[in-house]
Amino acid sequence: MLDIKFIADNTDWVKQSLARKGFPAEKVDELLKTYYEMNKLKTSSQALAEEKNKLSNSIKSASSEERTAIIAKSKAVGEEFKTQQENLAKLENEFNDMMLRMPNYPSEESPDGPDDSANVVRRKVGEIPHFDFQPKDHVELMEFNDWSEMERIAKVSGSRTYAIKNDLAQLELAIHMLVMDKLRFHGFTLITVPAISKEKPLYNQGYLPFAKDEIYYMPADDLYLSGTAELILNSLRADEMMTEADLPVLYAGFSPCFRREAGAAGKDTRGLVRVHQFFKTEQFVICKNDIAESEKWHQTLLQISEEVLQDLELPYQVLEVCTGDMGAPKYRQYDLEAWVPSQNCYRETHSCSNITDWQARRTNLRYRANDGKVKFCHTLNNTGIATPRALVPFIENHQQADGTVRIPVKLQPYLGGKKYIGKNAK
Repeated sequence: MLDIKFIADNTDWVKQSLARKGFPAEKVDELLKTYYEMNKLKTSSQALAEEKNKLSNSIKSASSEERTAIIAKSKAVGEEFKTQQENLAKLENEFNDMMLRMPNYPSEESPDGPDDSANVVRRKVGEIPHFDFQPKDHVELMEFNDWSEMERIAKVSGSRTYAIKNDLAQLELAIHMLVMDKLRFHGFTLITVPAISKEKPLYNQGYLPFAKDEIYYMPADDLYLSGTAELILNSLRADEMMTEADLPVLYAGFSPCFRREAGAAGKDTRGLVRVHQFFKTEQFVICKNDIAESEKWHQTLLQISEEVLQDLELPYQVLEVCTGDMGAPKYRQYDLEAWVPSQNCYRETHSCSNITDWQARRTNLRYRANDGKVKFCHTLNNTGIATPRALVPFIENHQQADGTVRIPVKLQPYLGGKKYIGKNAK
């Protein structure tokens, strides 16, 4: 959520900034029109309330003739006050809905563009593998090594679900443990969180009203399934007043995640790439309201995720996401994409975002600064690791001619020292 007073005082700049995300200028005008009408009606209804109180207080001292007229006038004022209150409630609902649909301002550093075609590759790291044998894709590797029950689980749970087993199941958990250890080393508090949420946190985080079609809803319980631990962590301290000394707050949140993938038609859905349920370790930061501070943490989160991919010995590229692709809550965003040999391209493994105070305003997440002023916090998030998606580039890049998969040195301790996994591993 944005600051309406800032919008009113800097209308031209706001229009220009939000236009970079494709937000129409006329919607800013519509918002301000509703805001001014709402304030005018608040003033008017307050005056009517004061007038009605004065009339009521004057009845006792009025003569019988005056009393009849005062009562009649008080009744008329009361009816007008009721009408204005109903109109005010309607305007307030319209205003709140408009504010919830306002995207965050993008960074001046973010590249402009309408969609992902305008994202900019900032760097590539690692060597793309060149095999001296015919490589398998991840589905073939799973079948060869008896690592999955994809056909059977589809009969039980439907499409875009997965069941992996044996070495691959252990590999999935091992990668999360490596990432959790890394995040604890960097000062994060490891926390496991539920995958269910009330409705309000979805508005706080920015899933609603923008991505309703992506969310699983359980009407019998009036609860939602979470698509990321960020959703829960963003509201964990909702309405709290922290001090500047409490900041930053660093969370490494682990949870199952659920996404409907309603907009994935036509995209690659083979195997483990796009599934409805997965596991994710999420980096989440709450810091003070200072753009230099939050941008410093943005780079730190990005660096940690690069360390993860380097520990996993995966070739990857860093994308800076353009204004038209970054989504409503984002101020600035990087994506990390690992090389997938079978697709001859890079695929996203991490998404790293600075949200500034946009979420905190919705969550009412505040702190008292050292100068005594109350400010909204800045929030940031980044994937620590998400599986099974990350398993796709992992097993494809590290496959050997005999169908085994090589385990990078830094991951070996989490798999009992194994250097290779697979039915032919020795």
